[in-house]
Amino acid sequence: MSVVALVASSFLPRVGGVEEHVYRLAPRLQALGHDVVIWTVDRGDPPVTLPGITIRYLPTPLPAANVRSTARFAWDGRRALAAWIRAARADRPDVLHVQCFGPNGTWATVTSRLLGIPLVVGTHGETFMDADRVFETSVVQRRALRSALNRAAAVTACSKFAADDLVRFGQDPDQVDVVFNGVDADEPAGPEPDWLPARYVLGTGRLVPVKGFDLLVRAFAKADLGDAVQLVIAGAGPEQGALLSLAADLGMGERVVLPGSLPRDQVVTVMRRAEALVVPSRVEAFGIVVLEGLRAGVPVVATSRGGAGEILTDGVDGLLVDPVDPRALAGALRRAIDDPSLRARLAAAGPQTAAHFTWERVARLDDAVYRSLPFRRPR
Repeated sequence: MSVVALVASSFLPRVGGVEEHVYRLAPRLQALGHDVVIWTVDRGDPPVTLPGITIRYLPTPLPAANVRSTARFAWDGRRALAAWIRAARADRPDVLHVQCFGPNGTWATVTSRLLGIPLVVGTHGETFMDADRVFETSVVQRRALRSALNRAAAVTACSKFAADDLVRFGQDPDQVDVVFNGVDADEPAGPEPDWLPARYVLGTGRLVPVKGFDLLVRAFAKADLGDAVQLVIAGAGPEQGALLSLAADLGMGERVVLPGSLPRDQVVTVMRRAEALVVPSRVEAFGIVVLEGLRAGVPVVATSRGGAGEILTDGVDGLLVDPVDPRALAGALRRAIDDPSLRARLAAAGPQTAAHFTWERVARLDDAVYRSLPFRRPR
């Protein structure tokens, strides 16, 4: 059919929502007949390989507002442009689909303009979830996103909530195709780690402020679930030390476990064993982890601030709560663990909801977007 370049802000060996999205989407698009290549930002990581898929790690320098950096960019920019042109000539993509707009999006837009390749801008909540608040601090990135949206033949977003935020950048949300994330129904489970408590509440994700794990620690302390229930927060990030200090200050040091990042198969196992999964983000564009909890058949307590409400229905297949309200979050935790009938209802309904969010469905929705584009190969 066509050659699709998934232009990702980050990819393996790094882990996160966009990395998971691109990794799962690429083979599904191939199954629909597309040739898929992955272009991602060169962050100095060791490259990975995927069967039948070309992966290119490309330079993405951006100018800065000082003379020295501008002079440096004049050199780095020429080298980067040459690398992107070489990639386009080698792979001959019919469409550039940006996955999470960052420097990758800026350079994809430049390449689209120069070579006349249709551009699709796919947002994953980066406009309000970026840990460095880049779209609040960088004029360059705000202008770049506006320019890309103006040029884009189509725009996709991982939720209606993420689509609505694009109005700040001149995009009509009603002209955005909402393409939810997915979950692999048959993802294999791994061995149970030796450190795993007998009973525990689970949180998992990047340890950064926007993910709200400090709110979870405070709510866990307030919930008074008894000494037999511990809190496990799996993930890595700059907030690890602060979370451990907070737990100690609240007298919960021995009941809060931070094991670091877990292999994917262990995440599946640890989630299945949890008393409940909590997603306490201050804001969340979608939350693949919400789907993973639903798939596992455990009670899911998710933030009401963002797109999780587009996945689950409060009281039916999960609980929605404002995590910034510690009493509300603590109360939801107690209900999820101490109410047997509620636990049974949520456990039964969760997998049924997750079954609607397949990566095959994601691929079909993107395929429909690509089919609507005026394809033509670059010169």
